[in-house]
Amino acid sequence: MRTTTVLAGALGAVLALTGMAGAHGPSRLKTEKTVTLDATPAEVWEVIGRFDDMSWHPVVASTAMTPEGAAADVPDESTRVLTLNGDGAPTITEQLMAIDNDKMMYKYMITEVDTAVLPVTNYSSTLQVSDKDGKAEVLWKGGFYRGFPNNEPPAELNDDAAIAAVDSVYQAGLDALAERFGRVE
Repeated sequence: MRTTTVLAGALGAVLALTGMAGAHGPSRLKTEKTVTLDATPAEVWEVIGRFDDMSWHPVVASTAMTPEGAAADVPDESTRVLTLNGDGAPTITEQLMAIDNDKMMYKYMITEVDTAVLPVTNYSSTLQVSDKDGKAEVLWKGGFYRGFPNNEPPAELNDDAAIAAVDSVYQAGLDALAERFGRVE
């Protein structure tokens, strides 16, 4: 009888843990895109390396540092507000986390965005230019959670929607750079 009680207790514990495993919520998602451009890394960094200027990206209507006149190159202090093209001029607020002009890279995180604009939370990203046989290779990568933090998200806030939205932003920017500089196949 005692063995049956122990087995029943063990089985109950396993079933409880199995149920909790399915209820853990979302996992951190990652994505990255690259393009090799027919330009030197320095030429491309000159265009994309300024945190206060996203004019090269086709969905960004304007970039403003906040507060007005704030420095654009101070990690953990430099904050930009991107006003996007589209109805209602939606915005995304981002903070610089790191910048290294010698390595031609900066890291940033989104501090404020409506999930109807970009269906993600806890987003951070790196934009970097590297030398690939004398040409510029641009890497844009990010990590984030989907826009809905609980289980059973609506379709517009699920993992697939989050990845598709970020991939779309990255691809639009890289395509604009390829149009400007030319793409190396």
